Amino acid sequence: MEPGNDGPQRSDAQRNRERILNVALVELSLSADAPLSAIAKKAGVGQGTLYRNFPNREALVLEVHRHEVEQLTDSATELLKTMEPDQALRAWMDRLSRFAMAKAGLADALRQAVNATGGPERPGFSLVVDAIDLLLNANHEAGTIRPDLSCDDFLLAVAGIWQIDTRGDWPAQATRLLDLVMDGLRAGAPGRR
Repeated sequence: MEPGNDGPQRSDAQRNRERILNVALVELSLSADAPLSAIAKKAGVGQGTLYRNFPNREALVLEVHRHEVEQLTDSATELLKTMEPDQALRAWMDRLSRFAMAKAGLADALRQAVNATGGPERPGFSLVVDAIDLLLNANHEAGTIRPDLSCDDFLLAVAGIWQIDTRGDWPAQATRLLDLVMDGLRAGAPGRR
């Protein structure tokens, strides 16, 4: 199946595609110039399978990024189905920090792919904003965060996670930082409605 088709893929083809994306995320995060042949080998697929799914490096990099954005943004709805709004927001913030750390490593490869294709400067950003709005609105309705908090405020408050050094103990540092942000978001909340 060509990647542009909307038809269903065979389950083995879908598993191959997922393995390629997972390996590519790791390898491209380590080096923007990771050889596609090495990615195929580590994913356990032939180069033909890789190129059938992703005709060039740029297509692979942009799809890795799109896939990560989709997983992040889709998780907002799923978390709200199973958790209280403030707990869902905090859990989503953890996912956002993992996304930020992965994107930090992928930044060079993504920048090269966007420049080569003339694509959007921040692909997927509007989807992330939509997920944040969904979570914030649920929290505003529940009275669990301060009522004057906007999406822009939230983005500025969590922007520190993009400054964390990925070579250090980033999970612990991100947790501390996001706990502080969440405490601030709850300050002045009107209480559960």
